[in-house]
Amino acid sequence: MGKELYPNALWGDLGGGGEYKDEKLKAYLNDIVMKIHKISHRPNLPFQFAIQNSSVPNAWAIPGYVVITRGLLASLDNEAEFTFVMGHEIGHVSARHSARQITSGMLLQAGLAAAGIAMSGKNYSDIALNVGSAAGGLLLLKYSRDHELEADRLGIIYMSKLGYNPQHAISAHKNLEKASQEYLKSIGKESNERSFFEDLLSTHPRTSVRIEEIQHMINEIKPIAITGDGTNREKFQTAVAELKDLNKIYVEYFDKAVREFGKNNIDDADILASKAIKANASQPAFHTLKGFIRLKRKDYHEAEKYFNTALNLDKDYEPALRGIGAIRYYKGEYSDAAGYLKRGISLFPQDVIAHYFLGMSYYKMKMYKTAIPHLDLFAEVQPRHPEIHGILGICYENISDIYSAYNEYIMQLKVNPTNEMGRLAASRVGVLRLIIEGSKIRR
Repeated sequence: MGKELYPNALWGDLGGGGEYKDEKLKAYLNDIVMKIHKISHRPNLPFQFAIQNSSVPNAWAIPGYVVITRGLLASLDNEAEFTFVMGHEIGHVSARHSARQITSGMLLQAGLAAAGIAMSGKNYSDIALNVGSAAGGLLLLKYSRDHELEADRLGIIYMSKLGYNPQHAISAHKNLEKASQEYLKSIGKESNERSFFEDLLSTHPRTSVRIEEIQHMINEIKPIAITGDGTNREKFQTAVAELKDLNKIYVEYFDKAVREFGKNNIDDADILASKAIKANASQPAFHTLKGFIRLKRKDYHEAEKYFNTALNLDKDYEPALRGIGAIRYYKGEYSDAAGYLKRGISLFPQDVIAHYFLGMSYYKMKMYKTAIPHLDLFAEVQPRHPEIHGILGICYENISDIYSAYNEYIMQLKVNPTNEMGRLAASRVGVLRLIIEGSKIRR
């Protein structure tokens, strides 16, 4: 279950998400995480650690994985705080809170809902131009108040066993609260992201109440042997210095550029994206955004150059793969488009827009049966798209699934009966109805 959900949760975020790539920093933090895991209540469970390239201050865990965002990591002060946050998340897995939440399949639906919100209100001709999801499905993974406090208790136990001063569980919460308020301020009142993030925060006990509970937990644990200063702050600050500098660039330029792009303020988005690249050209996300801006302007040559720059920095940067796939589709190079889009979907299986272009590429190549599952997923998220049901009707009719074709044509007539696809659907509904009725008579 965790293996299936992990890539969708990692990529489903504003601006593209994915993993923040810094092997030295990851190795340092991974060593701490594995020490926590070793003393946890489920040490035999295979576990992986990652930093999610997101400004949202958050951390999450599902069986087999524990993740902290760039935004939250940048707000922490020392190893003790990091250890508490990771211990808290591993505590959710140890106490099987995560498993209880995800067995219902709610995360798949949450991820698709997030994609739907991200694309709602957009010009359908610009469907390729959605840079990233509104929010990851796992941001909607809610725990009860009791589960949150139980995870706090386990986080305190784990950090204490490793020689950290448990009082820094309180400073970690204060820094999370500060980072959360700064993030809410940065995204504005009208943003779709805001509702997702406020929904996440609404499940957490109030900071003042939670700190009282944590202090009570700390007072109850047995005396512990604190190692060194109990924080290892200097080493932590040195390790995360570059990430903190980059996080400022993301917040100040890139995140704002993505929001301006989403509001169709293309010139403002372009200026901000250029500032991000000037400040630090090492991030594939920055170049990919410039690629989408050029794609919006139908400058396919320049767009592909930016996408390729992103892929030279990270060959598995999924939004750039989708971007090139969309360009090849627009240029009528459907086989090449399918190659890029399949690579992208292998990294981010719930990228609905990549599924749309892959399905349309197969449709254009008359590979109707292969196109259907991809177009079907898109239709589930965007049932009001003006042509998708007619296209699915054609696909089903070409593989002799008359009943499914008929139902899709009926849906097309409900959504848009007057466009070209609607007129085709109207002509086919009558023909297919006669075939269906004739088959019933013969039975």
